[in-house]
Order: sequence, then C-alpha cells, then structure tokens
Amino acid sequence: MYDFILGVVIVLSFVIIATIMMQPSKQNSAASAFTGGADQLFGKQKARGFEAVMQRSTAILGAIWIILLFVLAFLSSK
Repeated sequence: MYDFILGVVIVLSFVIIATIMMQPSKQNSAASAFTGGADQLFGKQKARGFEAVMQRSTAILGAIWIILLFVLAFLSSK
C-alpha cells in the first residue's frame, strides 16, 4: 500500500508541475515589476475559460497531493 501511494505521489508531482507550467502568464508589462502588481490588487478580475480550469485543477491536484503525503506519513509511522 505504501509503495502504491508513493508511486501515485511521484506521478502526481509531475502532473502538478505540468499544470503549473501550462498556466498563462500574469505578467502584463514591465511597469508591473515596478509597481509590485498593486494595480492588480484592486482591479482583480475573475479568471475565465482556460485560466479558470487550470487554476482549479492545480488547486485540486495540490490538495490531493498534500492529503496523500499525510497518508504516507501516517503509514510510515506504523
């Protein structure tokens, strides 16, 4: 059981890396580097389409990854 979950965690790690790399860039211009992104703080818009799907999938995969790591820690303590 431990080895199976460890294999799933390793595969899931690569999938998370791929989903993070597929997300669209939020960098709009060089000016945002100087403002620190403060213009995006108050003018935040909801993500739509592909960006929303990628954000949700990354969050869900990350949550599953953390839960599996806690299960691995519990199994290794016994």
